[in-house]
Amino acid sequence: MVMTPAQLAKSGTEDAHQVALFCHVQSLLVRWPVLRWLHAIPNGGDRNPAVAGRLKVGGVKRGVPDIFLPVAKRGYHGLYIELKKPGREKDARGGLSVEQDEFKRDIEAQGYAVIVCYGWEQAAKVIEGYMSHD
Repeated sequence: MVMTPAQLAKSGTEDAHQVALFCHVQSLLVRWPVLRWLHAIPNGGDRNPAVAGRLKVGGVKRGVPDIFLPVAKRGYHGLYIELKKPGREKDARGGLSVEQDEFKRDIEAQGYAVIVCYGWEQAAKVIEGYMSHD
């Protein structure tokens, strides 16, 4: 049985919303084949100390957004998306950690778009809007 993005996001977790987004993006590949390069950045989540330590020495950085689209559009070098579960927009800093807020400021100054999205549907709209403009 094939699940829809809405079904995949039903649990409401950030991970579920990310899976739903990548499922939805599959339907956009016909229009924008370059979306095949959209990828997740494994920089967070609960991990045992050994795995966390290995990832850290391997270059994983706190604060880097969850998703990156390496496509230059709209005057930007590429698009980073920090995906939060819906409802986090009411938190201080919109649910961003200090490191995420710092990365956002620094990388925007380098010519990248960095958008915080609350749920897969908002992230899908951001991607579609980004891709719709030359």
